[in-house]
Amino acid sequence: MASSTGGSSSGGNANERKLQRDTPTDSYARLYLSPVPSVEGDEDDDVDDDHQSQAALSIVEQEDSGEEVELTSVTPGTATTVTIVDTNHGVSNPSKTQYDEEVTDVTYVVRKHYENFETIDWLKDLMRNRIRHRNLRAQRRASWRQRFIFWFDAWSGWICVLLVGLSAGLVAGFVDIGAKWMSHWRTGVCTPAFWLNREQCCWGSREVEFDHVHSELCEHWNTWSQIFDMNELSVSAWFFRYFMFIFWSVIYSGFIVCLVVGSAPYASGSGIPEIKTILSGFIMYGYLGKWTFFIKSIGMIFATSAGLIVGKEGPFVHISCCCGNLFSKLFPKYGNNEARKREILSAAAATGVSVAFGAPIGGILFGLEEISYYFPYKTLWRTFFCCMIGALVVRTINPYGNGHEIQFPVEYNAPWATFEVVPFIGIGILGGLWGTLFIKTNIRWLKYKKTNRIGQYPRAEVVILTLITAFICYPNLYLRLTMPELIRRLVGQCRVDDHMDLCDYEREKPIGTATAKLYAALAGPGIHRAIWQLFWALIVQITLVIFTIGTKIPSGLIVPSISIGAIAGRLIGIITEQIAYQNQHLAILRHECGVSNEHCVTPGLYAVVGACAFLGGVSRMTVSLVVIMSEVTGGLSYIVPLMVTALAAKWVGDAFGEGIYEENVKLSGYPYLENRESFRFTLKAGEAVRASRSDETVPLACIIQDGMTIAQIDRLLHRHPHSIYPVIISEDFPCIVGQVQRRDLLAVLKSRKTQSAQIQSKPLLNRKCSVVSMSNLLNKSGQPSSLGMRRASIALQASKILKLHKLVDRAPIIVTDQTPMEAVVDMFRKLGCRQIFVTKNGRLHGILTRKDIIRLMEEANISKKLEHSN
Repeated sequence: MASSTGGSSSGGNANERKLQRDTPTDSYARLYLSPVPSVEGDEDDDVDDDHQSQAALSIVEQEDSGEEVELTSVTPGTATTVTIVDTNHGVSNPSKTQYDEEVTDVTYVVRKHYENFETIDWLKDLMRNRIRHRNLRAQRRASWRQRFIFWFDAWSGWICVLLVGLSAGLVAGFVDIGAKWMSHWRTGVCTPAFWLNREQCCWGSREVEFDHVHSELCEHWNTWSQIFDMNELSVSAWFFRYFMFIFWSVIYSGFIVCLVVGSAPYASGSGIPEIKTILSGFIMYGYLGKWTFFIKSIGMIFATSAGLIVGKEGPFVHISCCCGNLFSKLFPKYGNNEARKREILSAAAATGVSVAFGAPIGGILFGLEEISYYFPYKTLWRTFFCCMIGALVVRTINPYGNGHEIQFPVEYNAPWATFEVVPFIGIGILGGLWGTLFIKTNIRWLKYKKTNRIGQYPRAEVVILTLITAFICYPNLYLRLTMPELIRRLVGQCRVDDHMDLCDYEREKPIGTATAKLYAALAGPGIHRAIWQLFWALIVQITLVIFTIGTKIPSGLIVPSISIGAIAGRLIGIITEQIAYQNQHLAILRHECGVSNEHCVTPGLYAVVGACAFLGGVSRMTVSLVVIMSEVTGGLSYIVPLMVTALAAKWVGDAFGEGIYEENVKLSGYPYLENRESFRFTLKAGEAVRASRSDETVPLACIIQDGMTIAQIDRLLHRHPHSIYPVIISEDFPCIVGQVQRRDLLAVLKSRKTQSAQIQSKPLLNRKCSVVSMSNLLNKSGQPSSLGMRRASIALQASKILKLHKLVDRAPIIVTDQTPMEAVVDMFRKLGCRQIFVTKNGRLHGILTRKDIIRLMEEANISKKLEHSN
């Protein structure tokens, strides 16, 4: 912490004149946090006056922003107070008579709003929620209205997650249908009904043919060259279709990047790193707002339709959290409590995965393993309900056109051989290596853009990247497909009536019926052609995804990782299939492949395993990843291969660093405290304080209970803009007695500056004991309100002494300097502390904040890597 400029009041008249020149506030007033003499008799004499003041103030409060108010008089007996005393009237040791005429008691009501980019106080928010629930429970028998309010509050959580599930499912269906239609629009139009995509357009056609990648060809679907009456087989027609493909891609990407950069910068990216940070207790106003929700919902359609190597499934987590944030505002239980709001956001994040893939159980596990920071048991059931509702809505809309919510159905149940564990592990190792390569190159590219002129032109960057992507992808039939269509073909198994290149085998025996089982055979020329095209598609996607992720458009990494892994897995599967077929005499293959002529190796299964491996190598997920892939494909009999691959990918990836989401959090500088890793600290709390302070000779920025003037406090707040200041007894004996919020002190100081000293107090305010609630100084957005500031200023200017004892939190979290840092880190993780005060022999020694802990953890990781390298 920075040093303190507030000292004692024994500086003489010269120091007081200096303070008068430094600030326009009342320089003569002094601050005390000491026992107050009893004023019990004084209260008894003027009870009627106090009631009149409270009634008058309550009338004025009805015109304010709706914040709750607590009116109290001077507390009898001895109390710890922060008192501002006017030395001009000789008030150095306040007496009973002086309190009768010059006291203003400022009551602190726990605030409901935080400032932007601030960490919430989990303990205070949860305590306030318990107090609110206790009050509702005590008042529920007073009337039918109170009973209804109580039961509505009890069921508000279920109602909120119901609305979140419905809205997330509707948005997912709208985005999936719109993205597929606009993607097909780049290649042609359905002339009978332009609002249909190519697959829907050919449903009503009697003659449907398929090309080499199993894309529909029918008389109702016309390419752009056919619309302009060009010969389909001519070179000019091919180049015209090429031009229209690039043209529509640039139009889509240019529109959405201009919309995002100009209107909603928070709508770019996937949003998962920011959601992790927000769920850990960080405030980012606007990131979950309605405008971000609207722009990102439309942006996902245009970004994926432009053919860029991005996915829309990752941003669904952000979209669902926006729904959760918007609907939580309808319920005071969650809208006015940031800690409880995180429960709704956790359920919403899991629902985003559920509606994106049709994987409700996988979404729940994804929230537990990857996203959520605070996940109580009751939130688990609400998350289960929310994911179920979202999946049901997606199934009702049927955006995939297959009659169910599974996006990449695996319609086979061929058993896998024991020897295939070896290639499965190899695919997992490749996935971990690719994840490491992508993370390091992508993070390095993003860092380079921050210091280079490229980052200053996000619109041009996206347009140029779209031009390059469309120019490279169109000649390749597999890259011309959308990534979900490509994945669906790669994970599928060849049927008898399939004539695409991936199913071109040289079979000598005739196939009896369409339901007959396919037997193994040598690869035909179509498969050789597909292998080279898929290899080229793999190189292109690996290269382009590095430069695409991180641009100013809605972009997810989940589907590109699945696509790259499916391509690599299918290639390895084809190679393994041919090796097994041509070497059936080997002992390791004789038992599995020599019994019959059926396939002992299924290339589609390798595509599923590859998708799991490459996604796990990037995200480092394990349990949730296996469940998601099982639900996405419907292949429940392949859980063991998925588990083997996911573990291999994670082990290899962890050997080289952290996952992409953690690296993006570090790159953005968010105060996210990882709660999964254990760090072996050799420091004690006192040593950590000295390590976090750059200059130990500078004292801490503290507020002293005796002798500080308002001018000194004002200067302290401006020189050391910390969120919380410790309150100590004196500089000679820095024993901590509490902590005070910077925001509360600024509200009091600003109220004294808004009105001049010539303003007379209104008759309705009792000069003996004027009560001002700090909550009424703020409006709903957390900023000082004009009416509240005017009322507070009148009361503050009319008094000589300000009692601010209820601004002081007298229950700070304190540890000694000998406390192990492992215990301190656990306190930050499990209690959600914003800061912890460290004492040495009862005296304040220093302060540890969340950012200090994060920095110490990074230093510990760096030192650990250096030890391993040496």
